[in-house]
Amino acid sequence: MSYHQPYPPAGVQLNHTAVYASDRSLSAEFIAAILGLEVGAPFGPFLPVDLGNGVTLDYYEKRDEPIQAQHYAFLVPDEQFDAVIARLEAVGVTYYADPRHTEPGRVNDLFGGRGAYFDDPDGHNMEVMTRPYVRP
Repeated sequence: MSYHQPYPPAGVQLNHTAVYASDRSLSAEFIAAILGLEVGAPFGPFLPVDLGNGVTLDYYEKRDEPIQAQHYAFLVPDEQFDAVIARLEAVGVTYYADPRHTEPGRVNDLFGGRGAYFDDPDGHNMEVMTRPYVRP
């Protein structure tokens, strides 16, 4: 018996991903506040943040070992980008034009849009951008 299902590439979608956090409530509330979203009801050990495109970030509390920082990128409408930056500034979170965090307080203009990077409470490198990357 084969477990491989021959889905065409357009039929495969990301549904959810677990995001490890030392405090799931703090981290979920943080990203929801920055992106202008809401935290959902707990689902088992997870605290979900629905991104609105059928994908949820399921925050999972992991206190027994250090959190390995990951990268998460969010495509936001151009008209909402300034509000995201304003929310970062309002809570005192530094944003950067680059993923290595060497250009503080600046945004980039990659692919004809705008983008910025910032850390969440556990050091995950979050990115907001108004245009998707152009891939070869």
